[in-house]
Amino acid sequence: TSQAPSKNWGLPFSEFCEEASVLMVASYIKGWTIPTIAFAEQKLLEIKTFEDKRFGYYKDTTAEETAVILREFYNIDKVKVVYDPTAQVIKKALSENKAVLVPVAGRMLGNPYFQSPGPIYHMLVIKGYTKAGDFITNDPGTRNGENYIYSQEVIMNAVHDWNSIDINKGGKVIIIVG
Repeated sequence: TSQAPSKNWGLPFSEFCEEASVLMVASYIKGWTIPTIAFAEQKLLEIKTFEDKRFGYYKDTTAEETAVILREFYNIDKVKVVYDPTAQVIKKALSENKAVLVPVAGRMLGNPYFQSPGPIYHMLVIKGYTKAGDFITNDPGTRNGENYIYSQEVIMNAVHDWNSIDINKGGKVIIIVG
């Protein structure tokens, strides 16, 4: 799902990349579908309500906070935050049918479908990789994000956790689920 399922990119949907990534991963892990736009929007707003109660805000959740959403809101036990990940760690997780959420410095992705200049902070789901080693993603930041391919180099360089002072100084971290 896009973070703006009905193409309304105003608030709060413009800030829902973490929520949409969580929804996609939880659906994958639990064997659910996201059947309609209305269903996706309802679930994203439910996650926001949880975040507002649990953290006092919903914008720009860190990898650790995003892991809390998966554990507490969706009751998924197998959630691991991995610091200083390598591409091989990501590929191994994918080969074990696990889901991988990646917080990134969004402008480093260079996605031509983002509204220029692109998000400062962003989160997406890596769901596979090509024979050449590029990552296949579900990127909620654009309606063209399903199966969007980023080079391994672009993803690994862009991986940065939320840092309110300078996103490029955010730690290298991913979330593995499953």
